[in-house]
Amino acid sequence: MELSRDYSIDPVLLLKEYGLRITPQRISILSHMNQYKMHLTAEQIYHAIKDEFPSLSVATVYNTLKAFIDAGFVKELRVGDHASKFDLNLIPHHHLVCEKCGHIEDFHFIDLPIDKIANMHNFHVRHYHLEINGLCANCQEGHPSYIHQNQIS
Repeated sequence: MELSRDYSIDPVLLLKEYGLRITPQRISILSHMNQYKMHLTAEQIYHAIKDEFPSLSVATVYNTLKAFIDAGFVKELRVGDHASKFDLNLIPHHHLVCEKCGHIEDFHFIDLPIDKIANMHNFHVRHYHLEINGLCANCQEGHPSYIHQNQIS
């Protein structure tokens, strides 16, 4: 298992590739997501770029993210009661999800036997995503019993 977020995109080329209109707001949203390489909420993106675009609203950010999701290059991640987070990482990957704080960490797992599992169940796979839920390092300190009771051998 390899943890990685080493990728970079050119917002203008990405918008062109997916046939989306190129606007300063879309470029800024993609640039911000690309620069910070973390799973951000729409509100976090809005607060980061609102000074650039005084007439920008949170609704515009949500609508823009929805257009990116519909195009297929952004994924919406829903974690419990936490606000949805948005993922721009175009490299196939999976997620470690903290059940307490909602932190999401990407990981790559090359040897997942998806074809074998699908064949065993006569199942046609269109796409897959592995999500492992637990506690991140920061949240583990307050839950020692949780860690010992829920460890996988």
